[in-house]
Amino acid sequence: MKSSSIIKGAFFYFRNMNWIFEKQLSFEEKALKVFHLQANNCEPYKRYLNLLKTDINSITSIQDIPFLPIEFFKSHSIISNDNPIEKIFTSSGTTGQDVSQHHITDLSIYTESFIRGFEHFYATAEDYRILALLPSYLEREGSSLVYMCNRLIENSQHQESGFYLHNLEDLAKILSKKSEKKTLLIGVSYALLDLAEQFPQKLENVIVMETGGMKGQRKEMIKSELHDVLKKAFHLNTIHSEYGMTELLSQAYSKSNGIFETPPWMKVIIRDTQDPFTILNHQQTGGINIIDLANINSCSFIATQDLGKTIDECSFELKGRFEISDIRGCNLLIK
Repeated sequence: MKSSSIIKGAFFYFRNMNWIFEKQLSFEEKALKVFHLQANNCEPYKRYLNLLKTDINSITSIQDIPFLPIEFFKSHSIISNDNPIEKIFTSSGTTGQDVSQHHITDLSIYTESFIRGFEHFYATAEDYRILALLPSYLEREGSSLVYMCNRLIENSQHQESGFYLHNLEDLAKILSKKSEKKTLLIGVSYALLDLAEQFPQKLENVIVMETGGMKGQRKEMIKSELHDVLKKAFHLNTIHSEYGMTELLSQAYSKSNGIFETPPWMKVIIRDTQDPFTILNHQQTGGINIIDLANINSCSFIATQDLGKTIDECSFELKGRFEISDIRGCNLLIK
């Protein structure tokens, strides 16, 4: 296929975004269309590919696509079109750290992604009473997680659905009340631990979902240890987890055992920690690369700082994080 026809076809799809969520094309076909679009229109990604001497017309498999180091979101505007910016999502970061910025030119794609994703793994938000315990996120501007939860809370249409900042006692009382709907308690890790320590109780018909992050409030814990504490405090068999980040517009979910599943428009690929252009097989631990087709207006091919392994084509397990020293040089390439 000639480059001009690829670009022409890409712009057709560029104006009709729902195709990234539909099943008319295979994941690989969609990913390759998005790659060619972004390789020509996302300037930082284009420059990165040029430095790698990538012949974009020779890319015929997702295994051959170079992934943009996630650090670039801290120093570059990662955008693939000229449309006005509707929203800028920012990472939390700590004092003195640069934060990632994700410039969003079409919020409707993010909304479509998280609503479809939630329904794919759970049900419609209307089926839940949704309680969000996200103090560190609510206390700053630009959280994509708060944006998602706010919309899900609105869609739940339950009078007790809402955000909770530091009012743990009120939250505990609501959790103790029986509801005709299943309850989803979604919270940042340290706040859930505070709730577990101060107001332990047997929860019935409740899903507890942690989003990770101690945010400097507590000593870091491995996920299995965190889940054991929460399960004991709330008398639950399993703790659910949400995997997302500022730089992505899709989420993966884990319902048990720390195994995350991705929605049909998202895929995890594992790279070798010593050679980022070598792709590993299932069950081999390495760096997590993510293809997120919902990122069509920024960059869908992100090399994260997370370590993990894939179980199969649709599931993966987190194993930890790269040391900062391992990734600090990647962003110097296109200063």
